[in-house]
Amino acid sequence: MRDRDWLDWDTDGRDWPYRDASRFLEIAGYRWHVQVLGPKGAPCLLLIHGTGSASFSWRNLIPLLETRFKLIVPDLPCHGFTRPTTTPDLSLEGMTTSIRSLLHALEVQPQMIMGHSAGAVIGVSLVSAAQRSLQAPLQGSGRVLGVNGALKPIRGNRVLSPMAKALFANPLSASMFSLLAKSTPLGHNLLTATGSPIDAKGEAIYRQLLGSTGHVRGALGMMASWDLSHLNAMLRRLATPLDLFAAEDDPMVPTSSSKKAAGFAQNSSLTLTATGGHLVHECNPEVVESWISTVVPNGRSNGADAA
Repeated sequence: MRDRDWLDWDTDGRDWPYRDASRFLEIAGYRWHVQVLGPKGAPCLLLIHGTGSASFSWRNLIPLLETRFKLIVPDLPCHGFTRPTTTPDLSLEGMTTSIRSLLHALEVQPQMIMGHSAGAVIGVSLVSAAQRSLQAPLQGSGRVLGVNGALKPIRGNRVLSPMAKALFANPLSASMFSLLAKSTPLGHNLLTATGSPIDAKGEAIYRQLLGSTGHVRGALGMMASWDLSHLNAMLRRLATPLDLFAAEDDPMVPTSSSKKAAGFAQNSSLTLTATGGHLVHECNPEVVESWISTVVPNGRSNGADAA
C-alpha cells in the first residue's frame, strides 16, 4: 500500500495520548508503534486493543494503572500506526507470533495480559503459545484478563468471513469506507453502535482511524483471516487464571461470550457490570480498574511469565 494510505505520526499523531511514551521498532514484518509506561520494577502488564481500534483505547485506564504496573501498549498489526513492511499475516496465529517477536525485541515478559474484545482472544493465544514453547503446563503462572472478550466463534461467521475476505481483496472497498467515514455520519453511527458514551477525544481519534485506508484494511484483514474453531479447546487447556469482565448492555459482544469461555477454562472468574457498553474500559475506566484491583491484588499476579 502507499504511504498516504497510512496514518502519519508527525501529523496524525501530534495529539496521540501518551505520545512521549511511544516507540517505533521494525521487527517481524512490521514497523511497530508501541507505548511503554510505568515503573521498571513493577509487574509487567500487556494491554491489547480490539479489532479496528488502537493503543489509544486504553488512554483513560492508563493513568489508573501506570503507578502499579509496567505497561506495554502496542498498536496491533496494520492498526493505528503499526504498518507492514512485508505481506502481513493477520490470522490469530500470525498475530500471536508477531507480538511474541515484538515482546522479545522489547526484552519484556509480561506476567499479565489484558485484552479488549478480540484482544482477549490474542491474550489467550499468547499464553497458550508460551505453554507450548516450554512443552509443559504453567500451573498457576501468569494471568489473562478479558474486557468484553469476543471469546467464541461468531454466529454467522460463514457469512461474515467471506464478506470480509471479499472486501479485503478489493482495495477500493477500504478507500470507499474511509471516504464515507470522513464525509458522512458513518463514523459517529459506528461509535453509537458500541453502546458506550465515549469522550470527544476518543471519538475524534476513532474518526481519524476510520479515515485511514490502511487501518480499515487492517481491520478487514483481521476479520477475514481469523479462525476461532480451536478456541474452545485452547480455553480448556489454558493453565493460567482467566478473569473476565463484561458489560451486560454490550450490543456488539454478548455476555454469553464471556460466560461460555469461563465455563471452558479450568481456573476462571467472571464479573458482570450493568452498563458501559462495548467500550466500557473507555467510558467507565474506574469500574474496570476496581475490578482489576480485585482480581490482581496489589498489582501482583500469582506466577511467572504470560507470554
